[in-house]
Amino acid sequence: MQIYFLILRIAALFGHRKARLLVAGQQETLRSLSREDAPDLCGCIWFHAASVGEFEQARPIIERLKKEQPKTKVLLTFFSPSGYEMRKNYGQADYVCYLPFATRRNAHAFLNKVQPKMAIFVKYEFWPAYLKALRKRQITTWLISAIFRPNQLFFKPWGIGYRQLLKCFDRLFVQDDKSLQLLDKYGIKGGEVAGDTRFDRVNEVKAKAVSVSVAETFVGDAKQVIVAGSTWQQDEALLARYVTEHEDTKLILVPHETDENHLHQIFLLLKGRCVRYTQATAVNLLHARVLVVDTMGLLSSIYRYGQVAYVGGGFGAGIHNTLEPAVYGMPVLFGPKYTHFREACGLIEAGAAQSVHNYETLNKALDEAFAHQAEMGYQATEYVKSELGATEKIYKHLSK
Repeated sequence: MQIYFLILRIAALFGHRKARLLVAGQQETLRSLSREDAPDLCGCIWFHAASVGEFEQARPIIERLKKEQPKTKVLLTFFSPSGYEMRKNYGQADYVCYLPFATRRNAHAFLNKVQPKMAIFVKYEFWPAYLKALRKRQITTWLISAIFRPNQLFFKPWGIGYRQLLKCFDRLFVQDDKSLQLLDKYGIKGGEVAGDTRFDRVNEVKAKAVSVSVAETFVGDAKQVIVAGSTWQQDEALLARYVTEHEDTKLILVPHETDENHLHQIFLLLKGRCVRYTQATAVNLLHARVLVVDTMGLLSSIYRYGQVAYVGGGFGAGIHNTLEPAVYGMPVLFGPKYTHFREACGLIEAGAAQSVHNYETLNKALDEAFAHQAEMGYQATEYVKSELGATEKIYKHLSK
């Protein structure tokens, strides 16, 4: 941990933007909680999420809690700058901040100032200093929407020390039976299958989706529209080639990064046959083949304007949210790095999704998805429906 945090500080000194935000943000947390006007969080329920994706898993629980028990104080912390920057003004939390670096000293200082009555961590967050400090103080600690696999460090012959961290949780709400069986095998108590709260969340988001007039105008009467969300350069190269070779197809591209340099690269890749969302007019939309969404917060509403969805990230660290398009009853495609994502595997097993490895497989998968849109879309909808209910299961325990 100490080495890791030192590397982050060095990266911040050399101008790495996210490292700089992270270092400054976590230092500010303890300072702000020490001021005279600091919020009184004593007795709060503390939710910790690594980034935006994990926050979306915690969000249904937070909002159900605030609806049923509005006087309960909620503290929300993030580790990632992207998570904090996007949700720092989240209205359902009484206070939102960075998690101070997980040293023993920081953990005790943070808990002394916050004094939570309960801590809820999401999916993959296992900070030893905080978990040990919470256990020492006998503060109820949960893990929600967790998923475990045999190849994780916890279950390696040399991972016994790390495995002990799981015993710091009073309850571990896991996504599936395989995870529960692993916990039972290694003597970890408190496990319970509840499912993944993201299914509940995307269902709520769909119900509240807003109309996006620019996307509606762009699509017009096109019969084949791909909506590609959270894309990276390798995703974009494949999709650009497909659109170039298929004149009857339109593409709504929502890149993961929207800095000017990346947008310029996309423009070159598409040879100018695109229009940016923030520069769209009725005239230039009429002649564009690709709409590049260069603003944040619209993706979940935009998916419904396509017939097929492509979710980015599968050629890098891992795919992004496949449930956002699936809830609209769309065939879903993504890159090869998906096996650690239970919902992606579930969509493939249901016949609602395909993984692609190169242009040839993308070309074939898109042709099949357009040809069998109704059948694949129906399977996507049914799969999402079958997984709803995790929020209710967890909240029943929380309300007690």
